[in-house]
Amino acid sequence: MSEIITFIVNLVESWGYLGIFCMMFLESSFFPFPSEVAMIPAGYLVFQGKMNIFLAFFAGTFGSLIGAIFNYYLCYFFGRSLIEKYGKYVGIDDDKMQKFESFFKRHGEISTFNCRLIPGIRQYISLPAGLARMNVFKFSLFTTLGAGIWVVILLGLGYFLGQNETILKEKLHIITILLLLFVILTFIVYFYFYKKRKQ
Repeated sequence: MSEIITFIVNLVESWGYLGIFCMMFLESSFFPFPSEVAMIPAGYLVFQGKMNIFLAFFAGTFGSLIGAIFNYYLCYFFGRSLIEKYGKYVGIDDDKMQKFESFFKRHGEISTFNCRLIPGIRQYISLPAGLARMNVFKFSLFTTLGAGIWVVILLGLGYFLGQNETILKEKLHIITILLLLFVILTFIVYFYFYKKRKQ
């Protein structure tokens, strides 16, 4: 395991900031590439003084944003026609589509921000945003905020925990649970104030 970790760290070091950008672009778009592979070694390299933390943060966050925008426009231009053509086969009719678009136009910001913090879901939130044709500026803003927080967490893990793979797995598991609780709490607070303001 230590040899594998050393190989990954050396790979990130040799590819540099452009490598971080490319890996985070893939992770945030259609390719299921784990962001931990790019950002945790980057954090460790920052600890060693071989990388600049601000450049690593920028490369990771910017890569996430561009990958998310790629997914967004993929659905923006092609998603609606595919749903109209094949949606009936999976139970999505025009009425359901309109309700979905209406929900995302009202609550797209909080959904985009929160889902960027959930591993396994974070890269796919761009698809409904593009499908609902959410305002691209708002989408980019809340994507950057959510992705930035995730990048900071992974950089911090790499910086403080280094190459201790056992502790890293344990801490990452705890952080994932805390993030899920934060997401749930944020949704509850958001919809409470949304309902209150509507009344």
